[in-house]
Amino acid sequence: MRLEPKPAPGLAMTLLYPAGAILATLVIASVLVLFAGASPFNVFWLVAKGAAGSQFALLETLTRATPLIFTGLAVAVAFHAKLWNIGAEAQLYIGGVVTAVLGTGALPLPGPLLIPLIALCAMVAGALLLLGPAVLKTRFGVDEVVTTLLLNFIVLLFVSMLLEGPLKDPMGLGWPKSASLISEAKLPRIIHGKRLHWGFGIALACALALWVILKKTALGYEMRAVGNNREAARFAGIPVNPVLMKTALLSGGLAALAGFSEVAGLKGNLTLDLSPGYGYTGIVVAMLALLNPLGVVISAIFVAGIFVGADAMSRTAGVPSYIAQVMVATSLLTMVTAIMLTRFRIRWR
Repeated sequence: MRLEPKPAPGLAMTLLYPAGAILATLVIASVLVLFAGASPFNVFWLVAKGAAGSQFALLETLTRATPLIFTGLAVAVAFHAKLWNIGAEAQLYIGGVVTAVLGTGALPLPGPLLIPLIALCAMVAGALLLLGPAVLKTRFGVDEVVTTLLLNFIVLLFVSMLLEGPLKDPMGLGWPKSASLISEAKLPRIIHGKRLHWGFGIALACALALWVILKKTALGYEMRAVGNNREAARFAGIPVNPVLMKTALLSGGLAALAGFSEVAGLKGNLTLDLSPGYGYTGIVVAMLALLNPLGVVISAIFVAGIFVGADAMSRTAGVPSYIAQVMVATSLLTMVTAIMLTRFRIRWR
């Protein structure tokens, strides 16, 4: 078996293969649901109802989608330049650390000034965290997959140390969590009394801004050129290493905004379970969106709906909610296969 490159696919073929990947995911999930002794149609209906069957369900889905949009955008922009950022989880947590430090009264500023300043500082921290692996890659050829992945564990241990030491809330009854943010540092709710906050609005604005950067600016063109063929881009006069550095700064900053939005918009303080794997799930979100920033929004809402709907479904149908993780993981594998079939033709000898 060998792979032969295909000519550039048309719009219909570009959409057909991802649709087939989603259909294959549903078929595989249906088999697992049947083994669990339930009806696939009933389970999928309950998942959809639990994700968007009421105002409460829909708002919960959008709330869960907010950090996934940020991490999906971070992965998408990095992957465009073939910078394999697997460390969005670490960048998310470092953004949460900065938010917890600055949002507990360290800066006596009014909300309209304090919130943007905290967000900017969180972005800088996340950007600098990814800059290290980018420098190691460009200067010494160190694989960024390894360095960014290992940084996830290092940062988690660092956050655990902070929550057991300098950042531990003295009024927290011994629980490892930071002090609560002051009201001026919290993102307001979009709908009073609901959990959806303006971090979702910031995520939408970031998606639109990133789409403009990638499609309409010289930097976006350089990112795509470096990602498509690094040697050809260098021969054409594009400064490859500086482009990778800019990509790393942008990607790390976007991932850190996920931690900022979770602490300032939803949790109100920093805990070790701030993220149930948003950084890793962001890879799935970006791949399902084919690295399109606007598609990331739709993909994040879709993935968040699966998780929220599966939680509601498990209480009714008796099927474990872990089916959601299986569906998300399977969708990544089928989507990668779909992308391969879009670009290559299989030949059998």
